Amino acid sequence: MADMSRALTREQSYANGKLSRPAFISIAILTFITFVGNFTQLQLSSALPTIVDDFHISVTTGQWLTSVFQLVMGVMVPLTAFLTRRFSTRQIVICSMAVFTLGSALAWLGPNFALVLTGRLLEAIGTGVMWPVLQITVFSIYPLSRRGVAMGTVGMAMSVAPAIGPTIGGWQTDANGWRSIFFTLTVIGALSLLVAIFFLRNFSEGEAAHADFFSVALSILGFGGLMFGLTNIEAYPFAHPMVWAPMLIGAIGVVWFVLRQVMQPGAGLLRRVIARGRNVGEPLLNLHVLKNRSFTVGTIVAAMSFFAFSSIVVIIPLYIQQDRGYSAMMSGLVMLPGAVGQCIAQFFGGRALDRFGVRPVALTGTMVLFIGTVGMSMIGPNTWIWWVSICQFTRQIGMGFVLMPVTTWSLNCLDTHEVSAGSAVTNTARQIAGAMGAPILVTTMETLASARAASLGGGHAAQVAGSIFGVRSALQISSVIVALMVLLVFVGVKGEGAGSSRSLARRAIAHLHH
Repeated sequence: MADMSRALTREQSYANGKLSRPAFISIAILTFITFVGNFTQLQLSSALPTIVDDFHISVTTGQWLTSVFQLVMGVMVPLTAFLTRRFSTRQIVICSMAVFTLGSALAWLGPNFALVLTGRLLEAIGTGVMWPVLQITVFSIYPLSRRGVAMGTVGMAMSVAPAIGPTIGGWQTDANGWRSIFFTLTVIGALSLLVAIFFLRNFSEGEAAHADFFSVALSILGFGGLMFGLTNIEAYPFAHPMVWAPMLIGAIGVVWFVLRQVMQPGAGLLRRVIARGRNVGEPLLNLHVLKNRSFTVGTIVAAMSFFAFSSIVVIIPLYIQQDRGYSAMMSGLVMLPGAVGQCIAQFFGGRALDRFGVRPVALTGTMVLFIGTVGMSMIGPNTWIWWVSICQFTRQIGMGFVLMPVTTWSLNCLDTHEVSAGSAVTNTARQIAGAMGAPILVTTMETLASARAASLGGGHAAQVAGSIFGVRSALQISSVIVALMVLLVFVGVKGEGAGSSRSLARRAIAHLHH
């Protein structure tokens, strides 16, 4: 065990075009644990209608089980830069999996919705830092010319989670109830914890570092307040204090959080108040990396992808089960081909990035994503159920050619010492956009569905018709967002592939000057 405490250097990790055995085993462990987090996030999508019925809660309240997961992960990601400086890789992973296992057990045994939601919160805390840690590790080990393939391979493994998560979740819900999902996650978490203790090697050692925990509180207050106000729109009018008050508090928290990250302590009352107590030069989230135009464009594209895509895991299972009368298992099967398609597309997207550059890959991906989203927005009460699967397959093929290549390209545009900060920024933006996208589009769906049902005179048939109208409207909004993504990629995403000779030469010169 003592030998494991020493960090593997880059030379020990990657030489002669391949990973060393200890590095390969450790990367495999990090990839699997990150996979567990993605699996956990999406496994409840097929079970959500059943949970809503069991606890007699609204869909808007129930979707907090998915939204709070993304929100907490979004809050945890900015801490990654601090955690990777302060603690070793093994310490981060072992602690994270212990918290995850505790949360899974609480959600499994919790007798009410509040405790189940608390369990989900702990699961998110446990897995929130894993993807950035894996991403930073890959970028620290692999040379620039191999990062596209490496990230594509890791991304392919990550895409297995949405491929099997909703399907297995639906099967478990139909066979043994939704609590069996959390029992399985408890067992997986315990096994992952043991594997990390005995086999994981370090890639970094801890050192003296300070975290700005007041910024953590501001991010929780800000984004949590906005989400809470948005989810209350279904139950209260906009003028009600339960809607506008948390949204106002949330907006103040978000603005304060952003200003605190970019404003250095110094003279002036406002500057001292905003940045009080923060160590100079150590913001929680280093937003200065957004000065890099290419990185900013890549981050916006990734955030828009998550915003438009996150609500689908809630909306489509509701359409399949509640509006069309199919089982949770069927819901998972309908979603399965798309996740498999994204898994394959991410691998080939990484290879295409290294060979052709980011622009043709990202443009192809966003246009395919747009075609699939438009096709899905045409669903109705009698639509062939496998048309939904075909459209979702098309959508996720597009996502595979957008998300990982654009993220890899945007991080490659940063200097080496900025990758950790850039990873924290882009992952935070993605998670928060996903967390906000679900309640915004689900609330829009529910509001339009209720208005439509009322206009049709009420009754079961009117409710179903209204629900389908709400689903279709939310998907049309998603189509508009994806169309904006196509335009942004066309205008803003330019440059050679990560491994092209010109790109390598320019970055080599930049590093020498640096």
